[in-house]
Amino acid sequence: METKKILKWPLIIGIVIVLNLFFLYAVKVAYPEPRYNNYCEDKPVVKQINNQEECLIEGGQWVEQPQYEVRMIGVSDPLVEDELPATSQRESGYCNQQFTCHEEFNTAREDYERNVFIALIIFGVISVIIGFMTLAKEVVSIALSLSGILSFIIASLRYWQYASDWLHLAILGLALVVLIYLAIKKFTE
Repeated sequence: METKKILKWPLIIGIVIVLNLFFLYAVKVAYPEPRYNNYCEDKPVVKQINNQEECLIEGGQWVEQPQYEVRMIGVSDPLVEDELPATSQRESGYCNQQFTCHEEFNTAREDYERNVFIALIIFGVISVIIGFMTLAKEVVSIALSLSGILSFIIASLRYWQYASDWLHLAILGLALVVLIYLAIKKFTE
């Protein structure tokens, strides 16, 4: 009898961990995540782009850099840019050549994380429901219920950076309602 009590919680923790790893790998196998190299080429030689027009044509974004006036100590009349010969003048900025592909990757990544969030929430709900249906088997019931709750937490953490403040509030509110409901249902019967 004492051995069963000792083995109960390690078994529950093991089921919780393995079931959530199973959820994560099931999603990974069924729905592969976007890869950066599929959106942005890994070029061994990067073309030097020194003006905004060419940068935009290549799908990049021109990033302006402020020009600073260099003053020399002891010189009363600094060199003004208008006085520079035409060959010395250059645009003040640089080309972020991977801007467009990076934005496409970020959009794909956000969509992927949203879909993984939905899948993990569904797995969590199924796990909690099955946990409540197996009340006769205490270890399995507790393990499945905790697995579902952990799945909710993992899903929320993965998608948190992409969610709006309203969605943050909804996720936390829903989690609070579910936990209070589980506590009332589980411990008042």
